[in-house]
Amino acid sequence: MELTNRILVNKGYRERLRVIEEYEADRIFCRHDMEHFLDVARIAYALDLERGYGLSKDLIYAAALLHDIGRAEEYRTGQSHDEAGADIAEVVLVECDATAEYIRVIKEAIQTHRGQDIGGLFAKDGKGDILSRLIKEADKLSRPCFSCQASPECKWPEEKKNNKLYY
Repeated sequence: MELTNRILVNKGYRERLRVIEEYEADRIFCRHDMEHFLDVARIAYALDLERGYGLSKDLIYAAALLHDIGRAEEYRTGQSHDEAGADIAEVVLVECDATAEYIRVIKEAIQTHRGQDIGGLFAKDGKGDILSRLIKEADKLSRPCFSCQASPECKWPEEKKNNKLYY
């Protein structure tokens, strides 16, 4: 978990988290904080183990910690958080000495974690495709809609809400 722990102490990463926290201080809906990032990481890792994909725990956790890091940019400029997040993640990952392969697959996972297929990324097999799908699925499973007090005001349609406990 060397890369994951380098991300956790990265100055730019910590600053982005702080800014997201400021933007979401009065948010009644799901927040994009360390608790959410770790929930996504743990669920994605559990899915990986259950399905026998064999991805690195460090890769999964690094991607989960970074998957919503573009939220501050989205709040500030309106740019989608997945696009902004991929760019921010690349800077953080380079600063943290990630390999070129890790940077590529983590950026793909961030770009596609909301389900959109950017340039055919879901069309190929391999680590990037698996990681993208794990992060997307874990992101949704991490939300406890079944116990959320803001659920009646939530913009998610009922069929998208996570109303069961899986992990």
